[in-house]
Amino acid sequence: EYRRVAPCPASRSKGDGTLKDQARTFKDGDQVVLPPYGVGIVSGTTVRTVAGSAQDYYRVEFPNGTSRAYVPVSSPHGAGLRPALTKDEVQSVLERLSNGRITLPKQWAARHRKVTDLLTSGDPYQIATLASELRRWDLERGLPDLDRQAYRRALRLLAGEISAVLGISSQEARVLMDAGEEDELN
Repeated sequence: EYRRVAPCPASRSKGDGTLKDQARTFKDGDQVVLPPYGVGIVSGTTVRTVAGSAQDYYRVEFPNGTSRAYVPVSSPHGAGLRPALTKDEVQSVLERLSNGRITLPKQWAARHRKVTDLLTSGDPYQIATLASELRRWDLERGLPDLDRQAYRRALRLLAGEISAVLGISSQEARVLMDAGEEDELN
């Protein structure tokens, strides 16, 4: 399966626990994240002709071996491609997952838009903050089905990146995330 990706904002800043725009090039073997597909490995560059114009693209391979995406070298961050978390950054994301707070709208439609925007941003700090808030809501009053699905998706995205970065199983990542049986992914 081949994917050409659409623009989406995200890249890394240092220290403040958020992702910001930054210029960065990637090399063969770099571990990257491409929302919403997850963690992949840059496997080189290739020239592809699109709309009659030849452009360089990063080739990103995903773990299952059958999926591949091509991201323009000229604007990888415009497509949402970003470096995977570092081992040091995982701890900050885990802390955000434990105590992150965000104000979510009470009205369902507005909340759904905000939650969807946060999940598709690909920013692990925002996703961890969202998961923390949804977990808190669940403990306080229970979650409606769509919010519960968003919560599970947030945990799945975080577990996928944390397990890839630390070289552990998804289940071991869930233990680190303190995602108990009540948070079981479907």
